[in-house]
Amino acid sequence: MANIDQNSPAFMLWCVEGDGKDARWTRIGAAWLHQDGKGFNMRCNAIPLQGRLVARAYTPKADRNAEQGELV
Repeated sequence: MANIDQNSPAFMLWCVEGDGKDARWTRIGAAWLHQDGKGFNMRCNAIPLQGRLVARAYTPKADRNAEQGELV
């Protein structure tokens, strides 16, 4: 992660409702690593009351390959 711009988030935060192919993923925020790598700063546009909160590693669009797909 050392090569990623400091302003880029390390993770995107998602609210996931349901399971498997029927799951609905809604992006609700992002998380940035602390300089010491021991924590995060998170910014949430929403807090899920149902479903689950999932943090997935963020890959900038320019760095994605066909296997990673579109994460927007």
